[in-house]
Amino acid sequence: MKFSEKWLRAWVNPDITTQVLAEQLTMAGLEVEAIAPVAAALNKVVVGKVTMLESHPNADKLKLCRVDIGKPQLVNIVCGASNVELNECYPVACVGAVLPGNLKIKKSKLRGVESAGMLCSAKELGMAQQADGLFTLPGDAPVGTPIKDYFKLDDVSIELGLTPNRGDCLSVSGVAREVAALNKMEVTPCKVVTISPKCDDTLMIDVDARKECPRYVGRIIRNVNAQASSPLWLQERLRRSGLRSLGAVIDITNYVLLELGQPMHAFDTDKLHKGIKVRLAKQGEVITLLDGQEIKLNAGALVIADHQQPQALAGIMGGLGSAVSDDTRHLFLESAYFDPACIAGRARSYGLHTDSSHRFERGVDPALQSKAMERATQLLLDIVGGEPGPIVDMQQQEYLPQRPLITLRHQRIQTVLGLTIDRNAISDILKRLRMDVIDTKSGWEITAPSFRFDIECEEDLIEEVARLHGYDKIPSIQPASAIAMVEQSERKISLQRIQDLLLDRGYQEAITYSFVDPNVQGLIKGQKNAIRLANPISADMSEMRTSLWTGLITAAAYNLNRQQSGVKLFETGLCFYSCATDNENLIQEPMLAGAVCGTVVPVQWGVPDRELDFFDIKADVESILALSTKIDNFSFIAEKNPALHPGQSAKIVVKTQLNQNDADNTSEEIEHIGWIGALHPTIEHELDLSQRVYLFELKLSAITARRIPQFVEIPKYPSIKRDLAIVVDEHINAQEVGECIKNTSPTILKNLKLFDVYMGKGIDSGRKSLAYSLTLQDHERTLTDQDVDVAVGEILSELNKKLGATLRN
Repeated sequence: MKFSEKWLRAWVNPDITTQVLAEQLTMAGLEVEAIAPVAAALNKVVVGKVTMLESHPNADKLKLCRVDIGKPQLVNIVCGASNVELNECYPVACVGAVLPGNLKIKKSKLRGVESAGMLCSAKELGMAQQADGLFTLPGDAPVGTPIKDYFKLDDVSIELGLTPNRGDCLSVSGVAREVAALNKMEVTPCKVVTISPKCDDTLMIDVDARKECPRYVGRIIRNVNAQASSPLWLQERLRRSGLRSLGAVIDITNYVLLELGQPMHAFDTDKLHKGIKVRLAKQGEVITLLDGQEIKLNAGALVIADHQQPQALAGIMGGLGSAVSDDTRHLFLESAYFDPACIAGRARSYGLHTDSSHRFERGVDPALQSKAMERATQLLLDIVGGEPGPIVDMQQQEYLPQRPLITLRHQRIQTVLGLTIDRNAISDILKRLRMDVIDTKSGWEITAPSFRFDIECEEDLIEEVARLHGYDKIPSIQPASAIAMVEQSERKISLQRIQDLLLDRGYQEAITYSFVDPNVQGLIKGQKNAIRLANPISADMSEMRTSLWTGLITAAAYNLNRQQSGVKLFETGLCFYSCATDNENLIQEPMLAGAVCGTVVPVQWGVPDRELDFFDIKADVESILALSTKIDNFSFIAEKNPALHPGQSAKIVVKTQLNQNDADNTSEEIEHIGWIGALHPTIEHELDLSQRVYLFELKLSAITARRIPQFVEIPKYPSIKRDLAIVVDEHINAQEVGECIKNTSPTILKNLKLFDVYMGKGIDSGRKSLAYSLTLQDHERTLTDQDVDVAVGEILSELNKKLGATLRN
């Protein structure tokens, strides 16, 4: 919100400096972001009047002007502007003036004729971004008056950074209310008179969208002069508020928006067919907006239409088809209240943001529409003339917002703020904020004014008391709290421990958005059970993630595209799904995921280069699972996943023993807890990844439980090691072989290590050799060679029986 300080002081004028005013507003929650002069100094720039005008003797496009600047002698000025006219008044920069851009005015000769000054345009004075010619002043402008005095340029523009809940301060009147309350003053509002109709003309108005538009006020004004110019005072107030003049009618609607906070729109009545219909758009309807942009409307968008087509995007922007032009003779003026919920996000969904949408999204006072209509009518009649018709006010009372009755307790204020404020002082603050106040035994019953949408509960009122009492008056008190020792279970692995482990293994933690691109997520996880956002930030952040892979793969691609040779990222966070049986219920699952690519170690002379592969990332996952001290309960089972390479993917499961009150009667429960593998080549190609990426994802709930270590007496008897090389079919994995060995000799087998895998000469085609190191030990006696031979024989027999394995010769 940007406005002129002088305009504000016309409403309320406390005896404080600009700096103090800015500090007051900021401390009251209306942060002042900028204070800037409304124009440059403009010393030696005065009002001048052209009293003689002749052609330049040596140049066809130049003119010789004799200009009265309020001094005994006229000054000669050579001018090249096409709109210079005899007996007209213009700003004159006299010799010695310095204009914006450090343009110094000196005596000079132009084509042999002396020129002692310059006639100026608004752009040259720094009062406009562009100008088509000289700045023509009213004919009654006092000659010789300094321009800074004539335009009252000893003023500043103040820009506020308002939070979304303070839509009531998006106007000069709203800011004036705050300043008056802060300084215990009364506001002097602009005088709004009721305009009597001069004709009986009305336009038929149908409000089909009653909930979305519970109040719609309209009025016809006949026989206006749309070519009339806005007066300089109005243009200046708009300019100092950041708006440029666009013609008298539009300037007036913009002025009322800035002054009262009510967005308005003017239609050319002759371009409307039969009447106005406030309705919801149909899917695919098209409208060309005032900025020339043609958009296709989505079903449910609120529009102002006639009986043929949409004529305005309600609360956002008018349509070009019914726009006011220089040829307009009859106006239909609109002032409405739109439900903020139906406007919020609509402008952004079409790539728009306007002053109107900015206000309607935050809420406009539902009691303001008639007052704004009378104010706009009054200004229109003064500037462009015309004959107003009666006001048509369509209201749906059941849908208009009602301010709730809120109980405010005196004791609660003291508890929340930590200080005691006198009851009379609190009552005074609330009344200065225009609250309806009823005293009760314990406090007050409060009803907020219609323009305060943000006052909904007791805490909101306490905040208002704190604001006006002064945040700086609230004492700083060290909070006191009882510290309790929280039990730390040894059965729980902290997330910090898992993160530290991955950092030690060369990973870096990533934090990605929970909102993802549905196209990328569709490649990785499909659209099943995905949750779409009703009001997304952008199209590529319109879906909740169902896997952490979506963000990690995107981050890996980003790094690879910026000359990073390798990436090792992990992330912990929530994934979101809609329930398979009930789409209304949502599931949030804490997950841990990683993505790696590149070489095992950085390029160096001592170790040959080797690309990361499936087994490297599997080792990382196994190190995480090993934290639970029950690594043997986890298994990797080859299985296809649409996001992973068909030959390099596995699901990760955990086996849990279920006791059934009988030592001999137990069963196993197998839970699927995650996936591991290489990214599918098709997805790699779609995402233009330059390297093979390997991924894992685990449920955090399944890997944070730990088995408490139990003390085992150090064995007195020696262990025996045996190496065993067996030949199995190529498709049999080492995990199956290892589990078979462990299950065959569970009591004396203490350790099992795979140390060699061989395929080639000496091994039949379709077969492979696996070499294991077995450590055998008994806690009660020394094992003999015969005991070991029997155990190895049993293992070989079981391997042959279950897996068709043979001892390698």
